[in-house]
Amino acid sequence: MGDERDMSVWDVVVVGAGPAGACAAYAAAVAGRRVLLLEKAELPRYKTCGGGIIGPSRDALPPGFELPLKDRINAVTFSLNGKYARTRRSRTMLFGLINRPEFDAQLVEHAQKAGAELRTGVTVSRVEQHGPEVPDRRTVAVVLQDGETILARAVVGADGSASRIGAHVGVKLDQVDLGLESEIPVPETVAEDWRGRVLIDWGPMPGSYGWVFPKDDTLTVGVISARGEGAATKRYLEDFIARLGLAGFEPSISSGHLTRCRADDSPLSRGRVLVCGDAAGLLEPWTREGISFALRSGRLAGEWAVRVAESHDAVDARRQALNYAFAIKAGLGVEMAVGKRMLTVFERKPGLLHAALTGFRPAWNAFARITRGSSSLGELVRSHPMAGKALARFER
Repeated sequence: MGDERDMSVWDVVVVGAGPAGACAAYAAAVAGRRVLLLEKAELPRYKTCGGGIIGPSRDALPPGFELPLKDRINAVTFSLNGKYARTRRSRTMLFGLINRPEFDAQLVEHAQKAGAELRTGVTVSRVEQHGPEVPDRRTVAVVLQDGETILARAVVGADGSASRIGAHVGVKLDQVDLGLESEIPVPETVAEDWRGRVLIDWGPMPGSYGWVFPKDDTLTVGVISARGEGAATKRYLEDFIARLGLAGFEPSISSGHLTRCRADDSPLSRGRVLVCGDAAGLLEPWTREGISFALRSGRLAGEWAVRVAESHDAVDARRQALNYAFAIKAGLGVEMAVGKRMLTVFERKPGLLHAALTGFRPAWNAFARITRGSSSLGELVRSHPMAGKALARFER
């Protein structure tokens, strides 16, 4: 094989330029590799997402990244299906709110500055690891919809919750939820009332909740519930908006999105292909928070893809891919396991959770520490025997 053929093989190809893909491309490019980032949309593009940036998300951002914050949150109003509203405040910022199109575009820019090349308007139809498209065992073929083939030493699938690459890897999904959201422009007097404060409403269906996130002159209002309750979820959103006194304002955007959470035994790689973020089904099962999982898993995927790309044979590539899976499970996997237990308790006893967060200071302090990033769900259960015992008791 001549040198000119080698030049046409990318070290790492990342499919999907959301937070997970942008972080993966950044991590691989910073390591000095030739990285190609493929995105089917033109950027910036809209995403159904509350846009809350909690502590773990901030910690996972590339160095020098300036968050384009729309608001800084230091108060949370909790309500139980519209009743028993109670506001808790924090002296320091709990989390920040961003608009996803802006945030995602800025992450991609950081990847490009690190040396990654971006191609937009490109749809990947499949990846192949052996067959006529693939010159040797060290190469993956990324086949585009128009028939073009791109060759890579390693591929990272970050193409969202309906992932083509996830299907290739064999990702198994266990929990599917439907999120519905409206972006509602409001007059200054209404916006003023919400500044610095979000609302979280524990909803009428098991495991459901709603939120209001203020962003300048727009309120992001959404609800999420288990899939299969489409009509009830839509009704919850309508009732929620009406109760808030926002029914008179015309939403600028209304959208829906399915979030998918991986099964415990779901693979995170196949051969030289790794998956991360929504494509891997990585999100917190209780809150369905996905951005911090996308940023953290994306960075790990980028770092391990570099090692997969350097592997000279299938055995070595497999070893590096298993190391990636281990890194994911040791960190994010532990948080997901506790999140799953929290969801079970929340599905059965939302009132109990509401009472704890609004009336029991240690519960509120734990919530604040988790959103600020000074602790995690997993850490909390590990380091506070009381929290672990309480969770086990509620589960019974």
